[in-house]
Amino acid sequence: MSNKPKTAVGRVVNEIEETLIALLLGLMTLITFANVVARYVFNANVLWALEATVFLFAWLVLIGASYVVKIYGHLGVDAMVNMTGPGTRRILTVISGLLCILFSVLLLIGSWQYWSPFIGKQAWYEVNDIVMPNWLRFIEPILNEGEAYEKLPRFIPYAALPLGMALMTFRFCQVTWEVWRGRAGLLIASHEVEEMIEEAAIGRHLED
Repeated sequence: MSNKPKTAVGRVVNEIEETLIALLLGLMTLITFANVVARYVFNANVLWALEATVFLFAWLVLIGASYVVKIYGHLGVDAMVNMTGPGTRRILTVISGLLCILFSVLLLIGSWQYWSPFIGKQAWYEVNDIVMPNWLRFIEPILNEGEAYEKLPRFIPYAALPLGMALMTFRFCQVTWEVWRGRAGLLIASHEVEEMIEEAAIGRHLED
């Protein structure tokens, strides 16, 4: 089963996910390495490194979860589904997909309700340690009534919530549609993961 996007929207979302995942991993590695060098070589500390890494990891988890939906990589239990025929299995999988869509929509609504005040009445809220970069100061007249931010405004790192849930909703709609059209079997990795683990174990055994 091919994981290549079949539509223009799918290709755009795919590019966004893959680019952000690579960027987030690179930034986390770079910041962590720089902090380790600063601490153990120069006996110093990058004060904002830990907070930045936590935010980057949150972005990585939320966007990564969406990407894994696209590649059917989430784990699940398929024992009962595999006991049914192809037609029944397809119906049950579509129902599961619709429930996943409903769940992700609820999460999207909740994440938007949590995040939206940070671009409104609570736009002045800042993070604890990450210093406001100068190239972002163009947002101060728009959101903070011209007042300068000392630290990064919270709406920027917290945007991972609505973005991640929007991507998750899109991906569940996409894979459910693929199942409905008969282009996919299940929404999860299923027994394929077990086969991959067995292959890896055999490979390690041969190396030993």
